[in-house]
Amino acid sequence: MVHDNRPPDGLATEAWIERFAQPLVGAATGPLKGLVFAVKDNIDVAGVATTAGCAAFARTPARHSFVVQRLLDAGASLLGKTNLDQFACGLNGTRSPYGAVPNSFDARYVSGGSSSGSAYAVATGQVDFALGTDTAGSGRVPAGLNNIVGIKPSRGLLSARGVVPAAQSIDCVSIFAPTVALAVQVLVAALGPDPADPYSRALELDPTPLPAGFRFGLPAEPRFFGDRLAQVEFERAIVQMEALGGVAVKIDYTPLAQAASLLYDSALVAERYAAVREFFDANEAEVIEPVRSILAQGRAYSAADFVDARTRLQALAGQADALWSDIDVLVVPTAPTHCTIEAMQAEPVVRNRELGEYTNFVNLLDYAAISVPSSLRPDGLPFGITLIGRCGSDLRLAELGQRYHHRTGLGVGATGAPLPPPAPLPGIQVAATHATVQVAVVGAHLSGMPLNSQLTERGARLVEATRTAPLYRLYALPGTVPPKPGLIRVGAGEGAAVELEVWEMPMAAYGSFVTLIPAPLGIGSLSLADGRSVQGFVCEPWALAGAEDITHLGGWRAYMAFRTAAA
Repeated sequence: MVHDNRPPDGLATEAWIERFAQPLVGAATGPLKGLVFAVKDNIDVAGVATTAGCAAFARTPARHSFVVQRLLDAGASLLGKTNLDQFACGLNGTRSPYGAVPNSFDARYVSGGSSSGSAYAVATGQVDFALGTDTAGSGRVPAGLNNIVGIKPSRGLLSARGVVPAAQSIDCVSIFAPTVALAVQVLVAALGPDPADPYSRALELDPTPLPAGFRFGLPAEPRFFGDRLAQVEFERAIVQMEALGGVAVKIDYTPLAQAASLLYDSALVAERYAAVREFFDANEAEVIEPVRSILAQGRAYSAADFVDARTRLQALAGQADALWSDIDVLVVPTAPTHCTIEAMQAEPVVRNRELGEYTNFVNLLDYAAISVPSSLRPDGLPFGITLIGRCGSDLRLAELGQRYHHRTGLGVGATGAPLPPPAPLPGIQVAATHATVQVAVVGAHLSGMPLNSQLTERGARLVEATRTAPLYRLYALPGTVPPKPGLIRVGAGEGAAVELEVWEMPMAAYGSFVTLIPAPLGIGSLSLADGRSVQGFVCEPWALAGAEDITHLGGWRAYMAFRTAAA
């Protein structure tokens, strides 16, 4: 759904610094052929001014940035450059002399920043994907506030050559896309070490999905700054993550919060000043507030102060590292609250800090992250979650992110278009379908049920919880131990949708699993609600004599709960 208070024509001119009359056409062939993208205006495009949101700073580069060239070589075409918080200093999208970029669902609210225009262009369907940058959350917060995907890669995975630095040692080029699959496709096309970028590095990405029963960390006492709607949506997100097979683990968020505070409340802010020092010292009056005051803070610190801050950060990194012995992934709200443009402009520093509650530490501690849409709040505003993992976990975060995103039922950005089916992700081993098999379970093999261990002990993982097409009836079979259901396909108009789970296991283990299935049960082809077919449990019709039809309850869990309550 799209909120009624969006800009009347569905677009915002404030989202663009320059939208080309004709796209800059990419290579004739390549994996991104036919796709159109935009880039944040702190990323160089040859022959086009790079302003970083400050007209006095503008310079016209002679060559494309490394990532732009890679994407053009991959066949994508560039449509233009997008607005941003000046010098990428902000998480809200209002700190630009070119205008505040509105939220794509409600123009009264902030878009998130600093990559505000890039997120808006993707959310409204003006481009297929866009590049931003992320130093403290600028590639995640706008994604979460606009119902799109935002990848914050591991540091150095994408070259930042040709990007105006914000804090160069932790800057990352980020990717906005409507789906995880497209975002990963762009990531793979753009990555690669760049000897001309001092912070570029060759990283070996973990290609394995998170294991069945993965443990996801949660802040023990999350803060939402009085936003009860955001709190409820995060509680719902935890339930959905558990439905994917995850086990919630509360963590001590203290070392992460303390690391985050160093970004602006220590000598580390001097790196932001150093990034534009020559221009800033000569043209300070050309920089808008509060960006001017933030950059100016950097002058007050000595080299010794900076060393002390880095040492403190290293100590906190060691404390945070202990968290990963208990969890496989960290799950947080992308942003803990929404904020109107009016409220942001009234208290720009306080409100901006709130938006960065769960983002500021990620780059400092060398983590990877992906923000994925989670839900629409009752007020119509998007809510997103961010999956965070250790450096190099980009692909496995994306694999989980895609599974989560595609079970939300959300549409694409603010367009109202339905989400396309999930697609194989480049580099993920599970995409090799010959090595694994999916099987749908409807009864005693469901998560938490007595026979679920027959799946997990064979290395199976939960892919999704979904429903059949409305073509089935479900029966409680008499005399089975443990109790088991029988699923029967019936004619059109005679059945209903039945709850099930889809599990994926190694093909090598599938044979031993099938041998455990007793008559009258067996494996057949099931039609799912979205039109897919998958192997799953079915029942021979002769076994229904004396069986209770429980279709009206919707699934086996509901029946077992009813049976327990009646006992």
